[in-house]
Amino acid sequence: MSTAIALPNVPRVLRTPDERFAHLPDFPYAPHYTEVGGLRIAHIDEGPRDGPIVLLMHGEPTWSYLYRKMIPVLVAQGLRVIAPDLVGFGRSDKPALARDYSYLNHVQWMKAWVQANDFQHMSFFGQDWGSLVGLRVVAEMPERFDRVALGNGALPTGTMEVPPAFKIWRAFSRYSPWFPIGRIVKAGCAQGLTPQEVAAYDAPFPGRAYRVAARVFPGFVPTTPQDPERERNEAAWEVFKRWDKPFITLFSTRDPVTRGGEVMWQQQVPGAQGQPHTKIRGAGHFLQEDKGAEVAEHLAAFVRSGLK
Repeated sequence: MSTAIALPNVPRVLRTPDERFAHLPDFPYAPHYTEVGGLRIAHIDEGPRDGPIVLLMHGEPTWSYLYRKMIPVLVAQGLRVIAPDLVGFGRSDKPALARDYSYLNHVQWMKAWVQANDFQHMSFFGQDWGSLVGLRVVAEMPERFDRVALGNGALPTGTMEVPPAFKIWRAFSRYSPWFPIGRIVKAGCAQGLTPQEVAAYDAPFPGRAYRVAARVFPGFVPTTPQDPERERNEAAWEVFKRWDKPFITLFSTRDPVTRGGEVMWQQQVPGAQGQPHTKIRGAGHFLQEDKGAEVAEHLAAFVRSGLK
C-alpha cells in the first residue's frame, strides 16, 4: 500500500510553450506527463516496455536533453530508459515564485512522481542535483531500486568542506544580472557545445520568470550544520551505510566541484565493495555531454551484470 506524500500547494505555475522544443538536435523523444500535486512533470520513456528500468536524473541547470547521448546506447542494450525533468526545468511545470521551491519539495515531488507511475526494480543514475534529489528518493524508497550508479554527485550534510568552485557558482547564481543557461552548461563541459546545443539548453527558459529554479537551486545545497535538510540527508546516509545492493561510481576527472567525491561512497557503502568503479577521463562536470556514450556503456554493463 502506497503512503501518501505531503506536497506543497503551488498557486502560480508557468509552462514553457511546446514550440520552444521544436527541432531539438538529436532529441526526437516524445514527452510523457504525470500530474503531481497540481504540477505537470515530464519524462522521457524509451526502450522495451518490459525491459529493466534505468532512471536517469539530471541536475541544474540542465534537463533530460542532457541524456540524449546515453539513451540510444542504453536502449540498444535492451534497457527501458526513464528520464524525468525536475520541476522547474525542461518540459515540466515551473512554479513562478522562489518561495515555492525547496530541497525538500523537490524530493517530495519526485517521490510522488515515482509512486504515481509505480516504477519498480529500477537502476538509478544521477548527477549534480539529480544526485542530491535522487539519492534521497532512493534512500526513502529503497524497495523500488535494485542498484545505484553515481556520477559527479553528492549527498551533502553541511558538515563537509565546500569546494571553491561551488562557492563561486553559488555567488554567480545569486547575484549575476546575466544568467545564460545554455552558456553556463557549455562552461561545465570539457568538450564544449555547438550553438544549436546551447540553444536546446536555453529552450525551456524563454524569460526570466522561467529561470527561477535554476537561480535558487545552488542556495539549497547544505553547506552549514544548521541547514534544514541536514537531518534528512544524514538519515539518507545511514541508509547507504547499510546499502548492500550494487553501487558504482562513474566520476569524471575534470570536474572542479565533485572531483574526488567518489572515494567516500566507495569506502562507506557496503554494496560498493568490489564493484567496477570507473573514472571518466577527459570529461567535465557534465560528463553526459563530454563522454555520454562511454558513461552509458559502463552503466549498461553494470545493469546487465545483475541480470545474469
